[in-house]
Amino acid sequence: MPLLLLFIAIPLIEIALFIQVGGAIGLGWTLAIVLGTAVLGSWMVRRQGAMALDSLRRSFSALNDPTEPLAHGAMILFSGALLLTPGFFTDALGFALLLPPVRAWVFRKLSQRVKVQSFTMGQQTDTRYADPFREERGDVIDGEFEEVTPDKRPTHQPPRGPSGWTKH
Repeated sequence: MPLLLLFIAIPLIEIALFIQVGGAIGLGWTLAIVLGTAVLGSWMVRRQGAMALDSLRRSFSALNDPTEPLAHGAMILFSGALLLTPGFFTDALGFALLLPPVRAWVFRKLSQRVKVQSFTMGQQTDTRYADPFREERGDVIDGEFEEVTPDKRPTHQPPRGPSGWTKH
């Protein structure tokens, strides 16, 4: 329901702002401002996105949790979409998300609502969240096999004796 209200409210806000601004400064200036904010916003998104990508690379290199740089990158991407959408309200939200303090505040608010249960990098596995109903099997490797009889053996290879991997 809140998402439906946003899809209804945002276009209504944009239409009202276009009417007010267009009536105050004229159609030409209104269109110039909308086009200018899209161009300026694209340049700023590209610049901020490069910095966020560099921060993400540094976090991977230092083997740190990349959650915050990834969230900042996602917010920059979202701000780019808002800035390319024609309108004054969406431009204001888009420019606000390009400010690092605003993104940090949004990240703090979102991180209070989201709980990360595990994080691993590389080949590590976290056994704290393993399936409690699975029994530990030690050195047993689970797999499937198919017995190959002499008539199923490929024709390009001559038959050989036991491989040594099985007992007869």
